[in-house]
Amino acid sequence: MSDHADRPWFPDRTDLGGGLESVSTGRVASLTGIRAVAALLVVLTHAAYTTGKYPQGYVGLVYSRMEIGVPIFFVLSGFLLFLPWVSAAAAGGPPPSVRRYAWHRVRRIMPAYVVTVVAAYLVYHFRTAGPNPGHTWEGLFRNLTLTQIYTDNYLYSFLHQGLTQMWSLAVEVAFYVALPVLAYLLLVVLCRRRWRPGLLLAGLAVLAAVSPAWMWLVHNTTFLPDGAKLWLPGYLAWFVGGMVLAALRPLGVRAYALACVPLALVSYFIVSTPIAGEPTTSPAELREALAKTAFYAVIATLVVAPLALGDTGLYSRFMASRPMVFLGEISYEIFLIHLVTMELVMVEILRSPVYTGSVWQLFFGTLVVTIPPAWLLHRFTRVRS
Repeated sequence: MSDHADRPWFPDRTDLGGGLESVSTGRVASLTGIRAVAALLVVLTHAAYTTGKYPQGYVGLVYSRMEIGVPIFFVLSGFLLFLPWVSAAAAGGPPPSVRRYAWHRVRRIMPAYVVTVVAAYLVYHFRTAGPNPGHTWEGLFRNLTLTQIYTDNYLYSFLHQGLTQMWSLAVEVAFYVALPVLAYLLLVVLCRRRWRPGLLLAGLAVLAAVSPAWMWLVHNTTFLPDGAKLWLPGYLAWFVGGMVLAALRPLGVRAYALACVPLALVSYFIVSTPIAGEPTTSPAELREALAKTAFYAVIATLVVAPLALGDTGLYSRFMASRPMVFLGEISYEIFLIHLVTMELVMVEILRSPVYTGSVWQLFFGTLVVTIPPAWLLHRFTRVRS
């Protein structure tokens, strides 16, 4: 229990409290560096899919589970975005301004995203690379508003071939919308405006249980659209992993890479067995979906925990190195555009038919072609203070 336990918390002002300013410069750098890891994993798993590696037994499953980059992004969001509310509560100060929070989220996400969506629609207006049900005016609207997953028969309704990864961004934005409400329920309603970390952690445990409950619902009922498997409740446990780290930070809890990273690797190779189902985003069987969600939550939280909770060893220093920070700074833009550039590299440079070729040639080729435009997109759409 912290020294601040049961301290009254009265949200009587609206300025931003806590947040990144409370994290040391080195710590912020390492958290930026881990974003690079997440983005590179996403690019690599898509390169493996495009070159046909997924069906190749255990190795194929190992490649497919590199989608763990998405849960890492979600854990980071849960930690960094919930931290200002936790910091304010622990210090007995005012909570963040919801208006400023919302404006910062819009400014950070939407400019680069809108440019990417419009560019993808223009590229595939003049380039045919297979069925593209999302390439309609309604598909454009749905993708621009990140509402493409809220439909039945999602794969054949609004899925655009250059934007297939954006389902996860739609989930991320749904979390942005939900977070102020969740923070209010946890810190005001549950903890009654006092710093009660034990009660907060119990509330977060209940919140994490939403994901398995939602999975049971979508696997055992028919009244929801099939896109419901991609909605926020099914992935909430991954964000909660980061929120737990934010709740532990004021308590002085430490996590060390020497323990966390090996445990994450062991968990990764376990979840790469058939226990988590076929190499698809949404496993067909409920037990597979539950295993995948639980393991991904553990793995992603473990790789972020040392950076969020004070480890200053080799792992943290590597993540804070200049190359990792550079890639981390443009990780969002790499995530946005890499599928379009990957298809161009596959067809125009490597000249390989789909589901053939070298995964590593495609991976590195995609990075070479993606990084310069990602840097430009970041430079011209980034938030400037």
